[in-house]
Amino acid sequence: FRTADAFLLSGVYLCGYTPCPPHRDIQKTALGATESVSWKYFQHSTSAIATLKEDGYRIMAVEQVEASTPLQRVIRDEKENEKLAVIFGNEVTGVDERVLLLCDQCIEIPQLGSKHSLNISVAAGIVLWELVRRIV
Repeated sequence: FRTADAFLLSGVYLCGYTPCPPHRDIQKTALGATESVSWKYFQHSTSAIATLKEDGYRIMAVEQVEASTPLQRVIRDEKENEKLAVIFGNEVTGVDERVLLLCDQCIEIPQLGSKHSLNISVAAGIVLWELVRRIV
């Protein structure tokens, strides 16, 4: 929630077994950002994506797949005020295959180490900064 607030996102969609505010773990790390960032809960990620598509969002999943685009090569049409939704997957299993099929694009953060895995909060900060930095 603090990362969403820092980049002035229009909202956060929480899905599956992710806890929702006012969960104690969220309150502890959000430091009040649950009050400044709107959020919705969906039982299934596919329902959240359907809602986003109805609202005209381009859907991008952060996932290492064969056809993913390196983050630094993602092209945004800032002049058209393109609405983007970025899907971050499960900390261990990533983005579900059914969800990937609904996305317009997959992007990945280039990594040089042997693990090729980042904590979700770190990945969110990196991706959102790269998408926002070109327009600030």
